[in-house]
Amino acid sequence: MTDIAANLALIQARIAEATARANRPAGAVTLVAVSKTNPAEAVAAALAAGQAVFGENRVQEAAGKFPGLRPDWPALRLHIIGGLQTNKARDAVRLADVIESLDRPKLAVALAEAMAKEGRRPDLLVQVNTGDEPQKAGIPRAEAEGFIRACREEWGLPVRGLMCIPPAAEDPRPHFLYLAELAARHALPVLSMGMSADFEEAIACGATHVRVGSAIFGARG
Repeated sequence: MTDIAANLALIQARIAEATARANRPAGAVTLVAVSKTNPAEAVAAALAAGQAVFGENRVQEAAGKFPGLRPDWPALRLHIIGGLQTNKARDAVRLADVIESLDRPKLAVALAEAMAKEGRRPDLLVQVNTGDEPQKAGIPRAEAEGFIRACREEWGLPVRGLMCIPPAAEDPRPHFLYLAELAARHALPVLSMGMSADFEEAIACGATHVRVGSAIFGARG
């Protein structure tokens, strides 16, 4: 656990350097520490080191860690970043501050219903499948514009931005630039893009949030 604070400091320094290189203001980029598969003790160590924003793939795993931490760490913010099943929508709404993986109409309907029942409205990001990869989650490029509009106008959802995971074998920059342009067209302020291998490129392309896991918590078993 002692390495977590040092790892966080290194990543934050790289974020600050990349932000400065891009001529963007200090603090423009938020680090989402991806804590999936790591225990609550690791999250607590990161919290003690000053990290407040965390990302989890699975709602059930998040439910086992974060409610117990919130009383001592009121600034904690939880992002659900993994694919979300419609039957987990209500749990996600109850737990999360941000859901980054809104990617299909059925989930939009489920989230709207869950928000009405829970009286809670976490921010939502539309996940766009920028590479149109059949095995990957995310709304296809051709459907993204209409889906963003429907989420806001038809279902009344609090969509604040976009998220993507570019194809692993491609240059990520065109994907980041596409997402930034799409967000600008819809006046969406949040861009979650960039992970351990490419977050500096994402910052250069306008990312407001980067998602980093193993470089902070170590390799997952």
